Amino acid sequence: MARRMLKLAYISDEATRKATYMKRKKDILKKMDELTTLCGVFACVIIFSPFDSQVDVWPNLEGAKQVIERYKNTHMIEESKNVNRESFLTKMIAKGQDRLKKMRQDNREKELTEVVFKYMRDKTLPNIPFGDTNDLNKAADMPFEGLIDLNELPYMPFEDANDLNKLIEKNFE
Repeated sequence: MARRMLKLAYISDEATRKATYMKRKKDILKKMDELTTLCGVFACVIIFSPFDSQVDVWPNLEGAKQVIERYKNTHMIEESKNVNRESFLTKMIAKGQDRLKKMRQDNREKELTEVVFKYMRDKTLPNIPFGDTNDLNKAADMPFEGLIDLNELPYMPFEDANDLNKLIEKNFE
């Protein structure tokens, strides 16, 4: 015979509430025993009730302490795997800030390299704030990886200088 659907709501009659509590407490402890036996998992149940003068602990106080201690130790080890919104967003913000810092650094190096190339071409230096002169000195000391060593080019007779300039521009693209 099937059970009728129980309306989940607070039971106002104290005697009925106490009887329901005792029956369901017994059921939940039985289910926990079955779960640990059948699945080989570690579990404990701690129930505090106004109907009992003492706290109910399953399987026993020592067993519950072991399960809780085991949880605390595994929780600390696997904390990086447990992700909540706050930690996820914090990690994403930190990664974004690192990427932004690296991009700014790369852009700064490219800007300074461009200033050095303009100076080499025009022999005039733009107005540079005092703090940037140290950065400019570093940029000037950097090896220019993009430059072509003319000694590495294959020997080709050129009609005029324009042919050489076209070849150099082609290699810079």
